[in-house]
Amino acid sequence: QGQMVESGGGLVQAGESLKLSCTASELSVDDYAVAFFRQAPGKEREGVSCISRSGGSTYYVNSVKGRFAISRDAAKNTVSLQMNSLKPEDTATYYCGIGTICYWPLTMKDFASWGQGTQVTVSS
Repeated sequence: QGQMVESGGGLVQAGESLKLSCTASELSVDDYAVAFFRQAPGKEREGVSCISRSGGSTYYVNSVKGRFAISRDAAKNTVSLQMNSLKPEDTATYYCGIGTICYWPLTMKDFASWGQGTQVTVSS
């Protein structure tokens, strides 16, 4: 099974936007539910968002609802997380993983093939 690759992180100011991408070279992301988790220093990894295999269902942690949007791009074999109105508390390393279904609340044990993560830093 392949490994996911996350990209798109960076340093931004509060209120700005970033778009994270999650892709893989050895598997089709369309065959899986895909979830984004994040981990801030000293904290446990937190489930942020998930998109079902069909793309018809999406899920978000309350703290990002209305600001983040997860979507699929089958042509690019990619799942993206558009993050708007970023806040300093969104600062974390963001990871994506693949699973069978999006079962809320998200738990790490239900997902696999984690990438190395991409750092998001939001300054106030």
